[in-house]
Amino acid sequence: MDDTTTLAKVTSTELTAPRETREQLADDLVAALDEGRSMPPMHLYDAHGSALFERITQVAEYYLTGAEAEILAREADAIVAAVRPHEIVELGSGSSIKTGALLTAMQQAGTGQRYAALDVSTAALDEAAERLAREHPQLWIDNYTGDFHTDLKHVPRSGTRLLLFLGSTLGNMRPTERRSLLRAAAETLRPGDAFLIGLDLVKDLDVLLPAYDDAEGVAAAFGLNLLRVIDRELDADIPLEAFRYEAVWDPGEECVEMRLVAIRDVTATVGALDRTITFAAGDHLVTEHSYKFRPERFATELASLGLAIETVHTDSNELFAAVLVRPDAD
Repeated sequence: MDDTTTLAKVTSTELTAPRETREQLADDLVAALDEGRSMPPMHLYDAHGSALFERITQVAEYYLTGAEAEILAREADAIVAAVRPHEIVELGSGSSIKTGALLTAMQQAGTGQRYAALDVSTAALDEAAERLAREHPQLWIDNYTGDFHTDLKHVPRSGTRLLLFLGSTLGNMRPTERRSLLRAAAETLRPGDAFLIGLDLVKDLDVLLPAYDDAEGVAAAFGLNLLRVIDRELDADIPLEAFRYEAVWDPGEECVEMRLVAIRDVTATVGALDRTITFAAGDHLVTEHSYKFRPERFATELASLGLAIETVHTDSNELFAAVLVRPDAD
């Protein structure tokens, strides 16, 4: 058959217009300075930061990408066979690279042809769709720009749904934010639907911490890039050399907290805010949290939202899990 007759169909819909970068960054910085000095991780991902993160996924210490890829390559057929989805809907889809095994399994099983991606970045959606259209020419690709906390309910459905939230993005959310996302997802699930969630598991700190503070210093450069973003976007003069990066384990919260710590007293101006900010030596700014999970504890969290874990798939070293979740029949 001529390939030109089997080109993927791609549609794009804007559910919520993304906020202007400077406005969002300014609001978040004010909140961080006034309410605990913790920034949303989204601001790490300008062009330079995104390139640094891609490098992080390739350093020897960063186990997460490889572990999840192993699970999806091994279990995609079984997951699709269990759900028999008419469509796959992905939250925070980004590049959609990890989704390929599941899309192939769905098409080979003959259960469905639709892939809907919901992400805040229109550029990322467009780039992913271009690649997926080549790799899966019979796929129906529907891109949605928006906030998956509030916009998932506006994504139309075409039958039984396999909802995806891959990577360790759920772990970057504070508990209240995580519960909000899980509740929003639960409200869209119907009998027969399923939700596949990527979870980074609690593990030995000798394995865990180097993934967030590698020997090459790529993670450190990634964290410090936040100061470059603030300086550039908000007309600030925060000196990068006055801060060091660290990743620390919080055993009570079971999360890694990534920080920029002042190594001396710092006074800087933020022109866009018409504000002077200060850090005493030892003060820190949190750039990111990464919560780790125990399936049994996560099951309790899900149960309060009317969800239940059906299957836990782990990689061969039991570092990462993909849990298949269903609406609780009870």
